Amino acid sequence: MQIQDLPYPDPGVPDARSGPRFLWWLFRNQLDGQLKSLAWGLLHFASVSALPFCVGLAIQSVVDRSGGRLALAGGLMVLCCAGNAVGDTFLHRAAVTNWITAAARVQQLLARKTALLGSALTRRVAAGEVVAVSTGDVEKIGWFVEAVSRFTAAALTIVLVCVALVVYQPALGVVVIVGLPVLALAVLPLLPRATRRADVQRDKAGRATELASDTVAGLRVLRGIGGEELFLDRYRGASQEVRHAAVRSARMWSLISAIQVLLPGLLLIAVVWHGVHLAREGRIGVGELVTVYSSVMILTYPLRHFEEIAMAYSFSKPSAKRAARVLALQRATDTTGSRDAETPTGDLYDPATGLLAPAGRFTAVVCGDPDTAGRLAERLGGHPSEKGTSALLGGVPLDELPLKSARTAVLVQDKDPVLLSGTLRELLDVPASGAVGAEDALAAAQCGDVLTALAQGSLGTDDPMDARITERGRSLSGGQRQRLALARSLITDPGALVLDEPTSAVDSHTEARIAEGVRALRAGRTTVVFTSSPLLLDRADRIVFLHDGEVAAVGAHRELLHTEPRYRAVVTRETEEETAAHLDGVPAGREPARPPRDDANERVDGRSDGRVDGREGALSDDDVLQRLEEIEETA
Repeated sequence: MQIQDLPYPDPGVPDARSGPRFLWWLFRNQLDGQLKSLAWGLLHFASVSALPFCVGLAIQSVVDRSGGRLALAGGLMVLCCAGNAVGDTFLHRAAVTNWITAAARVQQLLARKTALLGSALTRRVAAGEVVAVSTGDVEKIGWFVEAVSRFTAAALTIVLVCVALVVYQPALGVVVIVGLPVLALAVLPLLPRATRRADVQRDKAGRATELASDTVAGLRVLRGIGGEELFLDRYRGASQEVRHAAVRSARMWSLISAIQVLLPGLLLIAVVWHGVHLAREGRIGVGELVTVYSSVMILTYPLRHFEEIAMAYSFSKPSAKRAARVLALQRATDTTGSRDAETPTGDLYDPATGLLAPAGRFTAVVCGDPDTAGRLAERLGGHPSEKGTSALLGGVPLDELPLKSARTAVLVQDKDPVLLSGTLRELLDVPASGAVGAEDALAAAQCGDVLTALAQGSLGTDDPMDARITERGRSLSGGQRQRLALARSLITDPGALVLDEPTSAVDSHTEARIAEGVRALRAGRTTVVFTSSPLLLDRADRIVFLHDGEVAAVGAHRELLHTEPRYRAVVTRETEEETAAHLDGVPAGREPARPPRDDANERVDGRSDGRVDGREGALSDDDVLQRLEEIEETA
């Protein structure tokens, strides 16, 4: 695999049972690259390690006044230098290729898992951890995969040099072959402590990343409530904890590095001391002493790779563990499905709650529990993140269809949809039937002021469709983001469209126009809207009220206001006392209703004033009906 061939056609199915198993799986899937790196590493280290033998041969030939052997030594040194240059060059190339391809494979696996799990991912794993895995952790994992082959080449070279020294000069070779294992293994008792400190550092860095991510995501809200300094102090504290952990980890690794320098120096002193005595006794020649001395000195270079592989493993193990934890997450249903790919049509039905959305009708669903509503909306889309009874479309269980087919048949828009960065034209360039154009969808979602704002805020373009949207649409207000997301959903024109609180961040007048626009644009198509807004509810063909996870009432909005006190309590935000009074048959509305307000003036930056959906509570039946009529006349 070459870098220019990335991305992988298929990154494979990872072994995510544990961090070490995941690292081993990555190594096996890059075996060709590892073998190339090993071959070039052997050439490089062998060439470097052979230089002392050439130097010793040259010195001994000068002592013996042998010109032929001196020329031979010179030729061998040229070959060693050439081998060193070629081996080092291609070793670096192969090692970097292994590192980048391993990191790219992990990133592809994470991207595929993210797309597969969808919104279920952040319910199981913190968003900051996902960011940490997909950025910093992939580099550390790639580092270990890249270092394995280089370490293997260094270890094999050390073994070969030790054997050669024993054969070349047994008296000194035995000292070297006994001392080198001590050098290699001396740091092993320190590695567990160094690894633990590295793990602590990684955990603290991950928590700091999560805190930073959450703070940035909620910065505008924090500024609104004056909480920037509070969260900044928290991040400073987390950052200091990371710094202290990094210093403690660095101290341990510096101790390991010092030992790696000290012990080879002691071995070198021992070899020279013993070699000088042997030379004085005439048992070895000067060239042999220089050869052994130079070999021991050169061996400190491949020995450094023992420290590198230990560091790479200690840093990559927690990273691989976190990556494996994310990659091990599974959906509740098989995305391939048990049926052939098809796009069913008909009524949308959820057996778990009894919810029925007739084909071609505009159905509104009222549920007092937002979490229950979110899970139900996800279930209606097929392949939910949690196990349960499958929703049916035209009698076909959606979780038995391939994921792509289920998504084509039913599109679910979350209550917090994400806008990707890019131009507005790119944002709206989504798979669609072609029956709904961008202009119609934007008009139905009441995006006229959004287009004007985008055009005014973009330099060098007069066409709002070419205006750029920043990351997650942060330059837009909450209501503007919500309307653009709604327009994107409308363009797809699915057979069944499920919208979860699509207008919670817009004012009442805009909300009324959106209700009319969506109803007109989706005429003859199945539309399900989870909402408690009287403006949307009054325009629905059919309203389903859920209580305690089951259908409690079905009917029209005005009918349910008079006949179902629990429905009225959710829609009008009645207090518990008023709801109890209705259940006991006592007329409601004894308390004076609060005067109607202008939602457009009271909402700031697309957000409500803190009440649920920004709407007033404690309104009587007559107040609600009167308010609806006033808004309809104004709209």
